[in-house]
Amino acid sequence: MADGPGYAPFDCAPGLKLAAHERVVAIQHEHLCRRLDQLEAVLARLEKRLWLAVYGVVAVVLAQAFQSLLVVTP
Repeated sequence: MADGPGYAPFDCAPGLKLAAHERVVAIQHEHLCRRLDQLEAVLARLEKRLWLAVYGVVAVVLAQAFQSLLVVTP
């Protein structure tokens, strides 16, 4: 859209409100993405701990089974 002859462009209040709202939404989106990345990292650490616990339980069960086999056989 071309400006009229001799008129300087200006910002109107609704346009400024829209621009401010867009900036706020962009900041909120960035914060949300950052928080989601943090949550993914926490979940990854939790998953590692869970698997470590599962492997630990399996190791204890296998060790007890092996020990019981050693006691039964002379």
